[in-house]
Amino acid sequence: MKHFRHLSLILLLFITACRRPAEQKFDGYALGTTYHIVIQGQGQNITRHQIEDLIRRLNASLSTYQSHSLISRINRGEKIKADSDFVFVYRKAKEIFLETGGRYDPTIGILVNAWGFGPGKKIPEIEQDSSVVDSLMKFVGYDKVSIDDSGYVVKKYPEIFFDFNSIAKGYVIDRIAGLIHDKGYRNYLVELGGEVVARGMNIKENRPWTVSIDYPLPGSQREIAEVYLRDRAVATSGNYRKFKSDPHTGRKFVHTIDALTGFPAVSNLLSASVFAPDCTTADGWATACMASGLERSKKYITSHPQLDAILIYSDSTGRIKLWNSGVEIVKP
Repeated sequence: MKHFRHLSLILLLFITACRRPAEQKFDGYALGTTYHIVIQGQGQNITRHQIEDLIRRLNASLSTYQSHSLISRINRGEKIKADSDFVFVYRKAKEIFLETGGRYDPTIGILVNAWGFGPGKKIPEIEQDSSVVDSLMKFVGYDKVSIDDSGYVVKKYPEIFFDFNSIAKGYVIDRIAGLIHDKGYRNYLVELGGEVVARGMNIKENRPWTVSIDYPLPGSQREIAEVYLRDRAVATSGNYRKFKSDPHTGRKFVHTIDALTGFPAVSNLLSASVFAPDCTTADGWATACMASGLERSKKYITSHPQLDAILIYSDSTGRIKLWNSGVEIVKP
C-alpha cells in the first residue's frame, strides 16, 4: 500500500509540473541600463550569449557612445555605407520627423552634446550666450541628410551629428523580441531601461502582462498606474529625472531639446508613455511628445489609431494630472 501511495504522489507531482508553463528569465546590463526578459512556454534553445551578442551587434551600428560604431564613423564624416539597422531606424525617424513638422529630429545631436546631454563635448557658455545656439542650428535638420542609391549617408554639412538614442533603444528591444519569436516562443516580455515589448500573455499567472508607469517626480519610487500590455510595446520619455543645473543661476535645463529652437523644451508635460505595435515606434513618438508639449501630443496620439498614450502633466496650480487616450488601467 505504501508503495502505491508513493507512486501516486510521484505521478501527481509529475502531472502538476507538466501543467506549469516552462519559464526562462534573463537579466543583465545593456546600453548603459538594465534588461529583464521573461519567456514562457516551449521553443528552441535560447541563451544569454545569443541575446547579448545581438545587443553588441546593434550597438556596433547605432551607439553614439562607441567611437568605432557605424553611426560614430558617419558623425565623424567618414564615407561609409549604412547597414540595414541604421537604414531602418533612419527611415522610421524620418517618418516621425515629417509628421511632427520637424519637432522630432535626430540630427539634433550637435546641440544635445553642446547642452551636455550627449557623448560629445559640452559648450559651457551655451547657457549664457544664445548666439552659440544660433551658430549650431545650421547643422540641424533631417532635410539636410539622405541615403543615396548606393547606400551611403550624405550630409549637407560634415558637422551634422546623428543621435538615434531617442529611438534606438526601442529598436533593440524589437530585435530581441524578434529573436525570441523566431525561436518559436509566443508568450514573453522584454524590458530594457523601462521600455517594454509584451507578446501573448503571462500564462504562468493566467493574465495579461502588466507594466507600471512611474510617478513623475525626481527620486520617486511610486507608481501612478499599472496597465495591461497585450501584444504591444510601451516607451516612456520624461524630463523629471534627466536635467542639468546652471551652477551660477540654479536654472534647470531638461534633456529634451526643441529642434526648432535649439533650446531645452519648455513644457508642463512631465512624461509621455506611448503604446504602439512595436517599441521603435513607441520610443520615437514618446520623445516626439516630450519635444512637442501636451496639446500637440494629444493631437498626435488621437490622429494615429495605432497609438495610445498616458501623458502626465502639471496644471496651472502645479497639481499632477493624467491624460489617457484609452489605455486600460488595472490599478491607478
